[in-house]
Amino acid sequence: MSVVKKYLPRYTYEDYKLWEGDWELIEGVPYAMAPSPFGKHQRIAFEFARQLGDQLDKCPQRCYIYPELDWIVDEETVVRPDIMVVCREVEEYLREPPEIVVEVVSPSTVQKDEKLKFELYEREGVKTYVLVYPDIKKVRAFKLARSKYKKFFDSDEGVLELKIKDCTLRINVGRLW
Repeated sequence: MSVVKKYLPRYTYEDYKLWEGDWELIEGVPYAMAPSPFGKHQRIAFEFARQLGDQLDKCPQRCYIYPELDWIVDEETVVRPDIMVVCREVEEYLREPPEIVVEVVSPSTVQKDEKLKFELYEREGVKTYVLVYPDIKKVRAFKLARSKYKKFFDSDEGVLELKIKDCTLRINVGRLW
């Protein structure tokens, strides 16, 4: 444990439920979420989810898209990814790792998305992690292999192929921008 973490107050999911505003809790440390994302962020997230949704309906396994849903990892970690794909219905909040997580990265979230969440999602077994960068018009995707993420896509165009069970989903990256 780092010296800084050693002296920071630690919070739990019970504390998190009482807070006003939008927060994420990672290993007991609260992170305020920025005010409502910019239109560009929301448009790109919607387009990504739309492309996923159009194809998920044709997959043999029933999977669902959950935008902005709390994933309660444990009593000290609650995150709210921009988009998650989960192959089971979620009545309230997610408590198991999703198949796919997509984060639309902004200048204020880059450290958290590229470092904290990258390590968290990798450790928790999220099979595919996708980072979408609106400002530089780029998509980077990572697949879990032997408990470590390996980058398999890094481009501003082309087709990103995401696999879930027996289904391949194709995202036309150029259409995101």
